[in-house]
Amino acid sequence: MAAEKSFDIIPNHVREGMEPPPGLEAMSERTPLLEDTGPGLISWVATGRDEVREILGDARCRFSTRPPADSEEQSREITQIGNPLMHDPPEHTRLRKMLAPEFTLRRMRRIEPQVERIVEDRLDVMERSGSPADFMRHFAWPIPGLVGCTLLGIPRDDQAELARHLDLSRRDNRGWRARRASAKAFDDYLARYVATKRRDPGDDLVSGLIKEHGPEVTDKELVGLAASVMAAGIENMVGMLGLGILALLDHPDQLAALRGKPELMDRAVEELLRYATVVAVASPRTALTEVRIGEHTIQAGQVVSCSLLAVNRAQPDETARDGLDILREGSNHLAFGHGIHYCAGAALARMELRIAFAAVLRRFPELRLAVPREDLRFRPPWMATFGIENLPVSW
Repeated sequence: MAAEKSFDIIPNHVREGMEPPPGLEAMSERTPLLEDTGPGLISWVATGRDEVREILGDARCRFSTRPPADSEEQSREITQIGNPLMHDPPEHTRLRKMLAPEFTLRRMRRIEPQVERIVEDRLDVMERSGSPADFMRHFAWPIPGLVGCTLLGIPRDDQAELARHLDLSRRDNRGWRARRASAKAFDDYLARYVATKRRDPGDDLVSGLIKEHGPEVTDKELVGLAASVMAAGIENMVGMLGLGILALLDHPDQLAALRGKPELMDRAVEELLRYATVVAVASPRTALTEVRIGEHTIQAGQVVSCSLLAVNRAQPDETARDGLDILREGSNHLAFGHGIHYCAGAALARMELRIAFAAVLRRFPELRLAVPREDLRFRPPWMATFGIENLPVSW
């Protein structure tokens, strides 16, 4: 059966505030795998739950997660060495096996007291700044970077500089040359940091990899691993912290239920992850061979975009029906992805969110928006991670 053509396919990650774009649910139900005949590298868009799970969960190596490009040579040039998300098996398997022990629940419990101190310190800063205050500036932005630096063992005196380079490398209004210079400064710092850890390892993620694998893991791989941990941890967590609090403020009944029963926090975190879906679209997958998905055939070399937003927010079935509900059981969301590229830092993210949300609600029982809802600015749709630019709150 021929795929339905669409010359005006809706951007499946563009939102209206926190809401999915109109028509995404109908698109997911009617054409869960749709051929995109528009310009660009993407050939197919998957919005159906079964289709997305089959593509992302492919265990037969029919798809590549290397960055799509006009040629295989160009793809390899833009692939970050050491970043598991940009590698296929067996290289991905090797990197993932090295990284996985550093994100066990046991290790997360070891750094939990440090995360709690970071959260309380930032709440102190926000409280001292006075009401109203920008939640994003004083709380959501600093915390993920500080937690990432704690995980990596970045010296306190270097943390501000490192965070600044990472932030500047992602600001579109600076132009690509300036962003590239900041990205290079970020990588150069990490290269010096890795060299230091080779000489004098400590009790941190990179040191653990060096102690366990020695010369088997190269300095370039360690830089890539560290950079991917920092970048993903900061971008995704900033979005979740801001959107999670906004979602609760938007739903006072849910906020009241959580205040009344703090033991619901774990379930609330899962629901907020589903509801916010800060990574709307998974990393593109390139077919390495002809692949049959349902009634459609994806040709070798064609690139597929998988909409996590559609699966989490626009599916018509009971398990993923739209609307925030912290009492929901078995959310079954794909906020952390699916398959071999499932987020390695999921345990850390859940711990960080649980601690942060609980602390905010405990410290500020009268937390509320300080501006009209329509004055809030969300991140532009071309950015890979969804979030909110400003969140003025009073207490």
